[in-house]
Amino acid sequence: MTRKSYLLDTNVLLHDANALFSFEDNEVILPLPVIEELDRFKKDGSENGRNARQVSRELDRLRQQGVLTNGGVPLANGGRLRVVVTRNSCLDQLPQELRTPCVDHQILALALQEKQRCQGLATLVTKDINLRIKAHAVGVPVEDYETGKVSLDNLFTGMLRYNLVSEQIDRFFQEQKLSHFEDPPPPHTCLVLNALDNDRQRAIGRYDPKSNAVLPLQSAPQEGFWGITPRNLEQKFALELLAHPGIHLVTLLGRAGTGKTLLALAAGLQMVTEANAYSRLLVSRPVFPMGRDLGFLPGDVEEKLAPWMQPINDNLDLLLNDGSGKNKQRRHQELKDLGIISVEPLTYIRGRSIPRQYMIVDEAQNLTPHEVKTIITRAGEGTKIVLTGDPEQIDNPYIDASSNGLTYVVERFRANPLAGHIVLTRGERSPLANAACELL
Repeated sequence: MTRKSYLLDTNVLLHDANALFSFEDNEVILPLPVIEELDRFKKDGSENGRNARQVSRELDRLRQQGVLTNGGVPLANGGRLRVVVTRNSCLDQLPQELRTPCVDHQILALALQEKQRCQGLATLVTKDINLRIKAHAVGVPVEDYETGKVSLDNLFTGMLRYNLVSEQIDRFFQEQKLSHFEDPPPPHTCLVLNALDNDRQRAIGRYDPKSNAVLPLQSAPQEGFWGITPRNLEQKFALELLAHPGIHLVTLLGRAGTGKTLLALAAGLQMVTEANAYSRLLVSRPVFPMGRDLGFLPGDVEEKLAPWMQPINDNLDLLLNDGSGKNKQRRHQELKDLGIISVEPLTYIRGRSIPRQYMIVDEAQNLTPHEVKTIITRAGEGTKIVLTGDPEQIDNPYIDASSNGLTYVVERFRANPLAGHIVLTRGERSPLANAACELL
């Protein structure tokens, strides 16, 4: 089998610090300008900075095993790593418009150089869409970094429909369960049971992996929580997952207006203040980019975070409104002062342990898989984590709908009995908001 060569862009290493070891027994090439860019990121306090430092440590370890240039050094997976330097004549091979000595053009020139050396078997790997277009234009084989990507079209929705006969559905209502699954669905899948011989007969339930049976929804009442009543079937399923004590990780995906954040907050308030199942409701969202220094903004920490946290505070104010519209801010502040509700950024979560808390992470689609791992591994004993987001609305330039941390978690936890998942598709914010999502 012919060994291939993969030339990595900086953004690949910032996205995944283990990318050096993700190309099997092939050759991994690092242009020297990429190492220079890593050096500029290494002092950053964000996830990019941490990844840059990790890659630098790996390179320092590998250089002790041999010379990184020339033939390179062997990797544990059977491949090789080589650092290449731009020759003065490399840029001359590019079109006149691309001969400026910026890092992207140096990488392009090196990719052309390696393509000639490897007789076309060298591929540039970059997450920069524009660089991929430039590479294609000058004849350089190029591809995105695919490790960890999940096809959004094939992403599990968390809901299945089963066609049964009326007798089976009658038995489900009588026995409060439907057993004996030879090919069971994923744990905590939400099910719609339709009668083939009666269009009007239907039942809904949740697959329980412990009993290998479909059970009726029982964790959330019909009237919902804190004045929030489910308006459609998907929202009923969502509240069931959010309130179930045996499900420790819930992922809610949906476009704007489907109610994912409001439902999560309502369930969280119920579990903390009424059921006393958790000691605190911790609500957070990424201050993009994660780890960004807020010091340049005026005011104290709460004032600096206000623009990013306002959507969460708006939803909390709605839930805490007693009907008069006068006391919601006071009630909100009282719960904060008592430590029952905490609204924080994700910036400083690394190194913390979070026990017995109901933690909601909003806008989780802007997190990388590594960042989501950092968050979930903070969960202490008795903590429940809820991730909400819309993979179609991503602000992070290094990830997309297929490579973000939210969809990554959905796919990886699909068969895990600790996790539940549902996709919300029906907008409930307002007829105007629904029309905007469809038409604009």
